[in-house]
Amino acid sequence: MSSPVCRLASATVTFDEGPNKVVAVDRATLAISQGESIGIVGPSGSGKTTLLNLLGALKPPTSGEVFFQEENLRDIEAGERRRLRLSKIGFVFQQLRLIPTLTAVENIGLPMVLSSVPSSLRRSKVSELVTAVGLSGKEHRRPNQLSLGEQQRVAVARALVNDPLLVLADEPTNQLDSSAGLQIVELILALRRRLNAAVVISTHDTKICERLDRIYNMWDGALSGPS
Repeated sequence: MSSPVCRLASATVTFDEGPNKVVAVDRATLAISQGESIGIVGPSGSGKTTLLNLLGALKPPTSGEVFFQEENLRDIEAGERRRLRLSKIGFVFQQLRLIPTLTAVENIGLPMVLSSVPSSLRRSKVSELVTAVGLSGKEHRRPNQLSLGEQQRVAVARALVNDPLLVLADEPTNQLDSSAGLQIVELILALRRRLNAAVVISTHDTKICERLDRIYNMWDGALSGPS
């Protein structure tokens, strides 16, 4: 069996809230292999977003370890972690974080700009993804000129533009109706298969869970499963 793309080893995250410590993630252990899809299910406040931030090298653990391609993220300097996130990890955030002054193609291509990808290659890849996510004809519109579902498609394309090894989607259907939400998840999974990337989706939608390989439950920071 190949080495996991990303791995947590008893990873814990705590926050200080006044005199109290809040355990957002409690000794989570998880290994994610290339090409597989994983769901993290739990109520709001259970620690799902913090868990995804650990996997995405956005937040270090208070204790325990996080490995990406078996390299301990504690041993990587901040600049290298940033480059890792740009080149190997794609994010679909709960709040989409599209740049309002940029068009759809400019938002999609932004990670490639930040990675100094040549413009000719950037144009080709962005054009390919615009077609793949069904935004042909709307690629030069700004976010406020797109429906919420179309904005989600821009966010999905942006997450995948640098051919990541790992895609993290934090409640990607939260603001959509069930039908549009399932379309977004199917789109993520279809594009993931083209890249053979690993996908982790946090959700509380059981219909989404049916489409994923493994499901973990999260409650008060504790991760259990898979199911």
